[in-house]
Amino acid sequence: MKVSIIIPALNEEELLPKLLDSIKNQDFDDYEVILADAHSKDRTREIAASYGCKVVDGGLPAAGRNAGARAATGEFLFFLDADVVLPPGFIRNVYDEMQDRYIDLATCEIRPLSEYQMDRIVHRLMNLAVLLNIYIDPKAFGFCIFVTKRLFDRIGGFDETIYVAEDNDFVKRGSVYRQLRFLTSACIMVSIRRFEKEGRLAYVMKGIKLNLYRTFKGEIRNDEVVKYEFDAFNKPSAEDINFFNKIEQRLLKMEEHSRRFSHRALKQTKERNLKDLQPRFQEYSHLIEELESYLSKKQRRNRRLFWWKNLFKKKAQ
Repeated sequence: MKVSIIIPALNEEELLPKLLDSIKNQDFDDYEVILADAHSKDRTREIAASYGCKVVDGGLPAAGRNAGARAATGEFLFFLDADVVLPPGFIRNVYDEMQDRYIDLATCEIRPLSEYQMDRIVHRLMNLAVLLNIYIDPKAFGFCIFVTKRLFDRIGGFDETIYVAEDNDFVKRGSVYRQLRFLTSACIMVSIRRFEKEGRLAYVMKGIKLNLYRTFKGEIRNDEVVKYEFDAFNKPSAEDINFFNKIEQRLLKMEEHSRRFSHRALKQTKERNLKDLQPRFQEYSHLIEELESYLSKKQRRNRRLFWWKNLFKKKAQ
């Protein structure tokens, strides 16, 4: 087995099928999917089993990933979350690039499953943060870590005593032996449900807070910084929510107005161009009619045949 895809999950019956469908539609066959389920109350296990996944008992993400790795038989371990979607060719591209460049530990670009420019900007900043710190303080998101089984075993997997940001700790320890690499051949599509529940700006501020704590005080091993829930997401205080929500709603409203204006402007431009062209079309049609009135029946027939032949030649090209 070349690739083992490991997904820690808890109550993911809504989003899990989208990920499993995207895996099923890949152009790569030598893989297995392992779902580490943290005792879901919904149909998560049934759905995973119906797609042919191995199902093992999990826990919090670190414990779930380790449990999935123990059951894995693949040369490479791909750690994903249940709320991501793989673009076509993703597994092959990641596997080939890691093989070609002799990479043992990698992540890739993340893109939001959203039409909002604001979400794209935030994710670009997240990608930039990973790239800028790759040699100084390597980090990667838990839903997008690719590692060889030998390196995973060498560093002892994820530290299950860490309460949150265990993915960053894993990458940091792995980079001691093999440098983290940022793949250029693949990107992964990520749900924005964390943004929708916590708020975009609040989510960013929480990330900054966690990173500052880790930098100056070390790994977070309890809930003193944030309260983490697997199938839910920590919310900031009511005052912070109101403040960030006001800013965010204004930004989103401005973006929506901008999109509508751009759409109307484009539509009006197209309509204006069409109106400008209509007199020219009419003039051209009159010229053709006048020309044909001077031609004999045979000449008109030859002219039409010539036109049709050229039409098919253009389409063939």
